[in-house]
Amino acid sequence: MFLFAIGFAWYLKPLFGAVVDAFPLLGSRRRSYMIIGSALVALGWAATGLVSHAYEPLFIAMFLTCNAMVLVSCATGGLLVETAQASGAAGRLAGIRQMTTSLCYLIGGPVSGYLAGVAFGWTALSCALVAASLIPVTLFFLQEPYHPPQPLSALWVQLRAIAGARPMWAASGLMALFYIAPGTETALFYRQQNELHMTTAAQGWLGFTQYATGIITALAYTWFCRRMSLRRLLLIGIGCSVITQAMFVFYNSVPAAFVIEGTNGIGFALAELAFLDLSARATPRGSESLGYSLMLSVRNLALFGTDIIGAHLMDDFGWRFSSLVWINASTSALALPFVFLLPKVLLSQREA
Repeated sequence: MFLFAIGFAWYLKPLFGAVVDAFPLLGSRRRSYMIIGSALVALGWAATGLVSHAYEPLFIAMFLTCNAMVLVSCATGGLLVETAQASGAAGRLAGIRQMTTSLCYLIGGPVSGYLAGVAFGWTALSCALVAASLIPVTLFFLQEPYHPPQPLSALWVQLRAIAGARPMWAASGLMALFYIAPGTETALFYRQQNELHMTTAAQGWLGFTQYATGIITALAYTWFCRRMSLRRLLLIGIGCSVITQAMFVFYNSVPAAFVIEGTNGIGFALAELAFLDLSARATPRGSESLGYSLMLSVRNLALFGTDIIGAHLMDDFGWRFSSLVWINASTSALALPFVFLLPKVLLSQREA
């Protein structure tokens, strides 16, 4: 519940996206939001390390930090979609995004496993420095033409454009169907610690394994997206993810955990890449941050919200871990036939 609640802004991400799209800040649609948001994230992490380690102070500090992170995420997401639509390379940019994300987790997995065993202040300081590093990068490398201030009515224009974007709503519905299932993340964390007796450092290396295979998958996707239609990529990605999710029923030893996490890094990454590709294509022009945020909010809400359901099913109703795994895989499989209902204009084209 703590993790779900501090991330509440991630589920309201479209509201942040609407503001970023409608109202340029200091003459910029992306740059200023990224710089100011990154500074606020760094301050939030610093505050998290300084407050007393009780539930309420930690909750407030992390809640405010997540709000600032969402602001940065909306601006960078809008920039990604603008670039993808201008270059006609949504699939390749999705691959680059996923590869970059996986590389960050590749480094962050072992490092976070180590930091979990030392004083919490070092974790807060590390996160603050990483957040602050985006400020000079944005200042030096992101240049935008001047965008004049907009009236309040600009927000209504954005919301009206999104309301009529049928391809985007269809894509959001498919993503919700794929991700919504009794989540296993919390159950998996305690399975690793209590039943497999893994240390936090070992758990960090487990994440390293998953994201190492994710990088390889992202590289492969940049090649596949130029040779296959998005419809086929969605079917392959969802199908592979269903198979790798089902493998978690064999999650009974440390060696098996490493093999399964590495395999799932391929299957789940394939599905995520296809959905990111779809999101960039389905987002209306001029509403890049809002549209992209809406679809990713569906993903975030489904993933983190259903994790609470999975935890309750195990704690309060005595469900076995294997039962959650089978239901998780089965609900994801339900998304397969709905791929054929998506608008053809989104799925039929290959990248040049």
